[in-house]
Amino acid sequence: MQTTPPGVLEVITGPMFSGKSEELIRRLKRARIARQRVACYKPDIDMRYHRTSIASHSQQTHDASTVRNVEDLRAVLFPILDEVEVVGIDEVQFLSPEIIPLVAELIALGKRVILGGLDMTFEAEPFGPVPVLMAMADKVTKLSAVCMTCGQPAIHTQRLSASQELVVVGAVGMYEARCRAHFTPHIDEVGSQQLELVQSK
Repeated sequence: MQTTPPGVLEVITGPMFSGKSEELIRRLKRARIARQRVACYKPDIDMRYHRTSIASHSQQTHDASTVRNVEDLRAVLFPILDEVEVVGIDEVQFLSPEIIPLVAELIALGKRVILGGLDMTFEAEPFGPVPVLMAMADKVTKLSAVCMTCGQPAIHTQRLSASQELVVVGAVGMYEARCRAHFTPHIDEVGSQQLELVQSK
């Protein structure tokens, strides 16, 4: 009796500006060069650079379909699943925990699944389903950025406003990469105004 060999889960994580999307794009492009059939997705909450592509801060892009939620992802992916060998998902932290059993199902079906996402929130708390997906992964690549204060390796994403909402989508000007020494999980209104003054000079 022939059985499908299990797939592989790769998770690329780290703070903002660490090159997660760039690494995801690199792996997907290599899969295409190897003539593997690739399907790529991202949550529709992330429209910073391009609606129909995942895009890195360095302007590299890869075609992607936007999905509203995990149910939407399943609905668009499974009709074409027989034709797909590699599934890429960027900004996976924005998806609900239902992504976890879906990923497990894809692996059981023999797919290579490559996920990119933040591992921690701006408060240095585990972000959404990413920690569980990291624990499930065959391979975890944890990238660091460069601290915008001292230039040392940075593992944190510093929000530059006093907003306490979990999800505030933005990039340069709203967030910075910070090392442990210069990371502040909570910035009050005064601190936010001081940062704005420093940035305006």
